[in-house]
Amino acid sequence: MASTRKKPQRAGWKLAWHDEFEGSEIDRSKWDFDIGNGFFHYPSHSWIPGWGNEELQYYTDAPANASVKDSCLTIRAQKESLHGCGYTSARLKTRLRSGQALFTTLYGRIEIRAKVPWGKGLWPALWMLPQDDGYGGWPASGEIDLMEIVGDKPHEVLSSLHYGSAGSEARVLHTHVHALPGGSTVADWHVYAVEWAPGEIRFYVDEDLVCTRNFWWSCSKMAKDQGVPAKRLADVNDWPAPFDKPFYLLMNVAVGGNFPGVPNAQTVFPAELVVDYVRVYDKVGGYGATKPRAKGVFPWQQKPSKKTT
Repeated sequence: MASTRKKPQRAGWKLAWHDEFEGSEIDRSKWDFDIGNGFFHYPSHSWIPGWGNEELQYYTDAPANASVKDSCLTIRAQKESLHGCGYTSARLKTRLRSGQALFTTLYGRIEIRAKVPWGKGLWPALWMLPQDDGYGGWPASGEIDLMEIVGDKPHEVLSSLHYGSAGSEARVLHTHVHALPGGSTVADWHVYAVEWAPGEIRFYVDEDLVCTRNFWWSCSKMAKDQGVPAKRLADVNDWPAPFDKPFYLLMNVAVGGNFPGVPNAQTVFPAELVVDYVRVYDKVGGYGATKPRAKGVFPWQQKPSKKTT
């Protein structure tokens, strides 16, 4: 087996939910699938192809794209045509397509042991989204990325938060780049984790704390179906919004898009994300008082970008 198969336990934490991927099938009481190559954006009454990122894959729930064997889950991106797309893959989530939650967590330790594919144009990710967009459309209600990579940079792990206002003009991406030590790559086994507390989110790779975030903001103001930047403190939702509501889990391998670019002749298919386990813990004794917001930059404090000709 891939892992040591120790009983899931961690000092100071209580196991709340997990999947060790035993058996021969994906547990549909824990995971559902996104299907297709886009989504309908109701505020603008329009279809958003490529999942909003110009991605090239068509997500399926077929065993060829997602399967369980030898106590591991494999998500497989393949170079094949389907419904006008040149690639197929899978995106699993702990939320039904109807919107009903299979599992969510508010705070805790979320950890995933995985081997990650790499190559130009590949975009694997282990991440979290809000169960409900209580503060508005993405990213006003937040996003937590335990792990993603720029496809052709296998020695670097990205840990990110997305927040701000809905729409491209007022969103914030806060990313830490962690260089894997000792010549290791994401294709080796690593444990990716976050410890999420009120007012603070800590990212870990193989038990090493790689970054801590304790500043973010959320604005729910809208104008013409788009979020607008906060212009004063009164426009910002109460701290620690948006990371004070339940989130669900996602795992996927995207292909192409405006982040990793398109695959080239050296990109190997099928590209497989292999997951040994997913475990979520609650902190014994609770999380205490909300940590105050650290100093940071709000929209009205940002320097205007220099004009170019």
